[in-house]
Amino acid sequence: MLGVVGGVLLTTAFMTVMWWPRSEVLHRAEAPASVVYEDGSPHFLGLVHRHTLSGRHDYRLVIGRDPGLSYGHWVDVGAFEAVEGVQSTAWTAEGVRVRFRTGHEVFVPAEYFLFGR
Repeated sequence: MLGVVGGVLLTTAFMTVMWWPRSEVLHRAEAPASVVYEDGSPHFLGLVHRHTLSGRHDYRLVIGRDPGLSYGHWVDVGAFEAVEGVQSTAWTAEGVRVRFRTGHEVFVPAEYFLFGR
């Protein structure tokens, strides 16, 4: 009986580790030094693939001051666009435009990612 309980506990621990939430950065970009925003901070953008404990996968653009992309303004992105990948990013004083290889574009106004949002 003790062996069965131990086996169940080990299996549970293994499955928890395997399904633990994690993120993978598929694309990373940094605003060029020539683009200076009101908050005076450097800004970063990442296309992040998130794996949740329930086994769900989602993709989002994260834009903000954190080079680790752990916080900032985020926009959900479709799996098709994410898997095909980012073709280009264009940073302007007004915001950042992301073009995907699918031809789709997303524009995020600067007001949404300034000052630590």
